Amino acid sequence: MADRSDKAKWYVVHTYSGHENKVKVNIEKLVENRGMQDVIFEIAVPTEEYIESKDGKKKVKQRKVFPGYVLANMIMTDESWYLIRNTRGVTGFVGPGSKPIPLTDEEVEALGVQEELPDIDVKVKDNVKVISGPFESFIGTVESINMEKRKLKAFVSMFGRETLVELDFNQIERL
Repeated sequence: MADRSDKAKWYVVHTYSGHENKVKVNIEKLVENRGMQDVIFEIAVPTEEYIESKDGKKKVKQRKVFPGYVLANMIMTDESWYLIRNTRGVTGFVGPGSKPIPLTDEEVEALGVQEELPDIDVKVKDNVKVISGPFESFIGTVESINMEKRKLKAFVSMFGRETLVELDFNQIERL
């Protein structure tokens, strides 16, 4: 199957604005129900973190980088095209007429959808240093690790209290 995923390209799918996450979930369910995991590999809604200040409090929030679009890593076949094209909330693929055009490797790299997250060598109860994000330079104690999502939860000391925060693997380093 690894050689099949090498043939996959990233395509841009146009959706109703505000329906990106629903479309992602719907496509993932259809792929699973129809056993098409060997043709459609990943559906992504690119997001970015930003800090919102409200009443003097700073909050880290997520926003969609491209509202109205989702990205699909797939091998284009009549069947995969039909499945995505006829998913509720999808208005079509980006490309001239009905012919989807895959993104170039440079475009995919620029979008950051395929960023390789490092594997980490930490265990529960290990101490880690946060190296990026809103908790940068805090020291935390690992509470749980989710290898699939490439995230971990750690207790960091803020204002004299232990607070549980979720961090990406690329936001921490082992002490």
